[in-house]
Amino acid sequence: MKDWDTFLWPYKEAVSELKVKFRSLRQSFLNEGEHSPIEFVVGRVKTVDSIKEKMKRRVIAPEVIETDMQDIAGIRIMCQFVDDIYKVVDLIHERQDMQVVEERDYIKNAKPSGYRSYHMVIEYTVHLPEGPKKIIAEIQIRTLAMNFWATVEHTLNYKYQGEYPEDISERLKITAEAAYKLDEEMSSIKDEVQEAQRIFTKTKGKEH
Repeated sequence: MKDWDTFLWPYKEAVSELKVKFRSLRQSFLNEGEHSPIEFVVGRVKTVDSIKEKMKRRVIAPEVIETDMQDIAGIRIMCQFVDDIYKVVDLIHERQDMQVVEERDYIKNAKPSGYRSYHMVIEYTVHLPEGPKKIIAEIQIRTLAMNFWATVEHTLNYKYQGEYPEDISERLKITAEAAYKLDEEMSSIKDEVQEAQRIFTKTKGKEH
């Protein structure tokens, strides 16, 4: 790859546009006084070093990188409740400006490490000066508790490169189950939480 800046530019455009669209979707729920299944949205484009490392590890040739590396552009959507995750999944399927090409449910089928999240690979078109270009992007949808666990696990992975000592591996599994138990407990009082949020929003509005 000779010019990484040129190669990555469409991916940066895609991430920027997708963040705006999902944040606008969240705001549309709030404007209607409804609970938004989207709590907040972040996005990133893989660094060149990260892309090179994955190309080497997965033996991905440069000429197929755009199709074989599905997470160069990444969007992460955080939700309050597990049910919200599946609502977001449905909303993405309903959209006309992106097409789902693959999805993996790591919530119902957690990874051996304990990792939980819902992954969707989409095809999204960005409009460049030279014309439209289809981009493959990955969307990860998870609760705040799942995100906390995944962030810690990702940090530990830098130290151990996936080869965790047995005690660390067991603790990660235990904490992953604890995080999911928290999600289940929060879901059991979802109605009360949402009602409290509506009251808070109305009260805050009157103060202004």
